[in-house]
Amino acid sequence: MPVHPAESPGRRTAPAAPAVSPPATGHSPDPAVPPGAPAVPPGSRRPLDVDALRPLAARLGLALAVVDEIDSTNAELGRIARGLPGTTGLPGLPGLPGTTVATGTTGLPGVAGAAAVPGGAPAGLVLAAERQSAGRGRLDRSWESAAGAGLMVSVLVRPETGARWLGWLPMVVGTSLVRTLRGYAGVPAVLKWPNDVQVDGAKLAGILVELAPSPAVPPAAVIGFGLNVTARAAELPPRSTSLLLLGADPARLDRSALLGALLTDLVEALGRWEDAPERARGEYRDACATLGRRVRVELPDGTSTLGTATDVDELGRLIVDGRAFSAADIVHLR
Repeated sequence: MPVHPAESPGRRTAPAAPAVSPPATGHSPDPAVPPGAPAVPPGSRRPLDVDALRPLAARLGLALAVVDEIDSTNAELGRIARGLPGTTGLPGLPGLPGTTVATGTTGLPGVAGAAAVPGGAPAGLVLAAERQSAGRGRLDRSWESAAGAGLMVSVLVRPETGARWLGWLPMVVGTSLVRTLRGYAGVPAVLKWPNDVQVDGAKLAGILVELAPSPAVPPAAVIGFGLNVTARAAELPPRSTSLLLLGADPARLDRSALLGALLTDLVEALGRWEDAPERARGEYRDACATLGRRVRVELPDGTSTLGTATDVDELGRLIVDGRAFSAADIVHLR
């Protein structure tokens, strides 16, 4: 199954909190909180702390950049992967001022120790943005977030696995996010096929995985995810939620520490998948709430069908009443 755009997210104990210390508080809670609504913890919406993330990036072999605003983190890494000029001010590329970069052993073009890939950017580049003007999700839907209220992150990878397994990449990412959100953030996250991350039917995170054609081998893929962290109900689209609204421990709402936990598990998950890709199916089944449900399958041609989702096959396709679907919008029925 080809890698297709897929919206945001397990067995195994979630990773321990990485060595990223939450920045000192000092900001006041956001004003105008509706009566009865959870208050945004002081300081939780301050910018990501790249200095705190630097040691973790080094251990994981990542090069992490944070930019105040961009059209789309996925689009930017796609440009860089294809050898086109970027706009973020990353080393060796023309761009905007104010970008902060934390480098690891993988590095970037122009960074000492970089492991360059002939014909393209190296794997391990991570780009986070405080704001996106044209963020996208699965089926080309938009993804928006109030400044400081969520995480919008993309990762450039070059999977060293057979082409037949590439279709599992979005679901491996989804399984990883669910595992971290359950263990680190303490919320009962599940996946709606293929990889919407939900809690009680409300969307918490979205994932978009795109191939980035380039002359380099192995080929590049860009993993993007958006996670609602401290967003209040008025800041979210319908049928969405956030860690704040779910009552997550305020100590787990620091976005820098949370990003560290997410990246830690993601790097480990991708490594296990490359080593033994056939194991991804079992881990995904454990996290997928679609299996065993009555569903409506809405197809790209505008038609739909009803049935019971019974399995995910070896290609990652959803099986509904014996029929395999590789691209569809799934609605859980009561």
